[in-house]
Amino acid sequence: MYLTREEEKMLKGEMGYAKQVAMEILVALGEIYGAEKMVKISSAQVSGVSYKNLGEAGVEWLEELSRDGRVEVYTTLNPAGMDIERWREMGVSREFAEQQIRIIEAYTRMGIHPTLTCTPYLAGNKPSLGDHIAWAESSAVVYANSVIGARTNREGGPSALASALTGRTPYYGLHITENRAYSVKINVPNLRDEYDFALLGYVSGKLSKEKIPLFSGVESADQVELKALGAAIASTGGIAMFHIEGLTPEYMLPPLDRVEEIDVEERDLRNAAEELNDDAEPDLIFIGCPHASLEELIVIMQRLQGRIVKKEMWVCVSRSMKELAKQLGVYQKLEELGVKIVSDTCPIVAPITRLGVKSIATNSAKGVWYSRNITKVKAKIARLTDLIEDAVK
Repeated sequence: MYLTREEEKMLKGEMGYAKQVAMEILVALGEIYGAEKMVKISSAQVSGVSYKNLGEAGVEWLEELSRDGRVEVYTTLNPAGMDIERWREMGVSREFAEQQIRIIEAYTRMGIHPTLTCTPYLAGNKPSLGDHIAWAESSAVVYANSVIGARTNREGGPSALASALTGRTPYYGLHITENRAYSVKINVPNLRDEYDFALLGYVSGKLSKEKIPLFSGVESADQVELKALGAAIASTGGIAMFHIEGLTPEYMLPPLDRVEEIDVEERDLRNAAEELNDDAEPDLIFIGCPHASLEELIVIMQRLQGRIVKKEMWVCVSRSMKELAKQLGVYQKLEELGVKIVSDTCPIVAPITRLGVKSIATNSAKGVWYSRNITKVKAKIARLTDLIEDAVK
């Protein structure tokens, strides 16, 4: 693989230990995927933040890199294993909290912004059409490629960090225009809200597997709906982008020679809803997987209509979104009604079973998928309206 003089200096350790380790990771990755060169990136999003996932070995590795490692591009962080301010309310032990803070401090020393969110595009890290980036976090990757039109592969935590430290990523996969073309066309029924978009993503991920789909028949879609679609499709399939006919920026890219056509019907969405329903009374109702936007907070406030929440209900957001909601009085009103606005984390990466949570309900197909497979709790999907009605009973 061709390396510039600066990249060779990184690889030889002439620019410090962290950059050498980072370039070794990227070169190995590039050789695996047959990349001919590196490409400069404009931003990175790093996963691998929760102490629940990293453990002591991960903490020590990050601290070692942070001794001389400094990022070369604007870089943000995925959610941690707790709300930095409300960890005691979450049932998190002091030992866990201390280790989690060590992780965030190590990343911060490297110059990474501790946004602690899976929606970096809502927290200041929003690339432009055609930008090369290196993002981890599957839902953010799909959103960046599909909705924004930036270019990133599905990076893991170490490779995204390596790219942040070097400002480079191997030039392969979705960084190359022809690899961004669709090879399956999915005709869809009428979609009403983010719940239907989430179910469509769940179904389409299974159908497409690793093929890039083009959705036909979607009349309109807002940010919340696109976020729900991308999060779900990345959970059930190895997919890093989609196109929507007439809506997304690159839907007119010429398709691959052979295009498979699939019809998704209303009954397929209903069957998906049944698959995603363990039919258990939830201990926790949560919204914000991926992290909620200000618009979602306002909708929740409006639909509560001043009623008090009787069940444990979390809305997960980034810290910057939480601060914005405070400035507008939305945070205070929701908290008064019994809704807990949780930032920095989500029930997928937080040790929620310590709170006695055995079952959750959410409007996110991704939330159900990972709650079952990672957190090992029962889960069900429901419309936002139904979740709110359940919460106030």
